Amino acid sequence: MNLNDTDFVLFAVPATFAQDRGALDARWKELQREAHPDRFAAQGGAAQRLAMQWSVRINEAYQRLKNPIKRATYLCQLNGSPIQAETNTAMPAAFLMQQMAWREELDDAQDPDAFEQLRAEVEAARARALSSLDWLIDEKGDYAEAARQVRALMFIERFAEDIEAKVDQ
Repeated sequence: MNLNDTDFVLFAVPATFAQDRGALDARWKELQREAHPDRFAAQGGAAQRLAMQWSVRINEAYQRLKNPIKRATYLCQLNGSPIQAETNTAMPAAFLMQQMAWREELDDAQDPDAFEQLRAEVEAARARALSSLDWLIDEKGDYAEAARQVRALMFIERFAEDIEAKVDQ
């Protein structure tokens, strides 16, 4: 293994959007056991520092691979289609209209049923977006379109957080 290997190589999993979370969890535990700095205590400070670097690298890879948005972002970047969420906010007109409608619904929502209905709509949109990413990346190999879908999914995730914040008020 090399510190510069992709997360997929490090975790010995295919470079696909679809991942087995149980396999990722098991591999993370295995890698952490192998790289734990305490295992290198007798080998001196340099070996422990290297083990610490490996431990950090393993944790970073695990965080990316276990999170669907981070995993899709990473796959898009590896395949020449960076997300550029800060500079590229272009979205299809239908998605922009949906965003506006959701914002209005959130502003108008007062009772638990209204919030629950909005949550259900947003969760359904999230599920559709994740399914779309699976198809775009693993089946079609269309990383440019997948990058657009990731940006949309990022909005959906932020909006779901906005719903919860308003419910908490």
